[in-house]
Parts: sequence; C-alpha cells; structure tokens
Amino acid sequence: MLIRKLFKFENAHIVRNCTSDRCKRSIHGHSYKVELLLKASKLDHGQMVYDFGLLKGLIKDIFDSFDHAICFWQHDDLEYIQACQKFSARWVSLPVSPSAEQFSRIFFFLAQQILASTETQNGEGDVEVYSVIVHETDTGYAQSFIEDIENEQMGILRLDEIIFSEQVQSEWTDPFMYDKLKQGFKFQNPSVDLQVKI
Repeated sequence: MLIRKLFKFENAHIVRNCTSDRCKRSIHGHSYKVELLLKASKLDHGQMVYDFGLLKGLIKDIFDSFDHAICFWQHDDLEYIQACQKFSARWVSLPVSPSAEQFSRIFFFLAQQILASTETQNGEGDVEVYSVIVHETDTGYAQSFIEDIENEQMGILRLDEIIFSEQVQSEWTDPFMYDKLKQGFKFQNPSVDLQVKI
C-alpha cells in the first residue's frame, strides 16, 4: 500500500550546464511541491501505513530547510558560492546540481535516512520510501525511485555532503538533529497507549 504526503517550499538556484540559457546563467526561483510516497506491506495498530502526523517531525524539518533558501552545487564557481553564503542566511550546499531531478533524489535520500534511523512505537511494518516527485512548475516534475538513489552515474549521495547554513539549523526543532542523523543516532517516534488490544 502507498500513502502520499505533500510538502511545499520556495527556493532559488542556478542549474549549471543545462540547455536553457536562463537557467544556467541566472539565479531564479520556483514554488516547489514535493510528493513523498511511502509504502508498506502491513498496517500499524491504527490501521495506517505511517501516521501522517509523524511526517510533521524530522522529515518536515529537513524538507522545510529548503524553503526561502538558495541551493548551490558544491562544484560551482567559488565566487558564486561565497556570494550565496554572504548574501543569504538560508542556504543549502549540495553534492549535485540543484535540478528538479537531483532534488527528487536528495529528498528521497533524506527521507530514507530518517526512516531508517527511526524506531517506531505503534506496530509499523516495513515502511520505506517508494518514490519522491518534485514539481518545479505546474507543468513539469521529476520522479525518483530507489534505483535512482543507488545510481552512481547520477552522483553519490552522502549525509555529510549535504550542508545546511547555521540559520537553517537554528530553525530546526532540534538544532542538532542532522548531526545526530549523521552519527547514526536512533530517533524514537512517540509511544502509543493502545485503547483496544488487537
């Protein structure tokens, strides 16, 4: 079974080496919509794949990190990177170019890492990320699956190569959550008081 949660954010970028002259030479922004699709072969005690309320925690904090931020590729021009960091308090440095395709991989990877580091408390089963769809415009989107995350040709993704500005980190519910995630810390979902024994 699949469930879908929609996230929205505003973001600016340059996509180097693309065909469109406007995209590769000028900072521009989009109103992004990110669809996170989770799958499981069993339901939890509440008869859900994964409680939507749980997606308002770590995953929402991480996805919200991209809102009103500028994203740049770590291999872009050093002067441009320094200007992004100087003139924007909210920025995200990525090991890949911030195209819609790579954004879908980044969000898949981040959600996957958070789920793998979360200890569930309500009988959840084999919940995992099925797919992520990133709408960059009303007419165009990119969709990634697990094989895209593992595809070395598209770029290796590692937590320590996705860097969030100090301002972004300070706005997280737990300012140290990303460090904890990188260190293999186990996050615990809230415990549940079962009203009816199953």
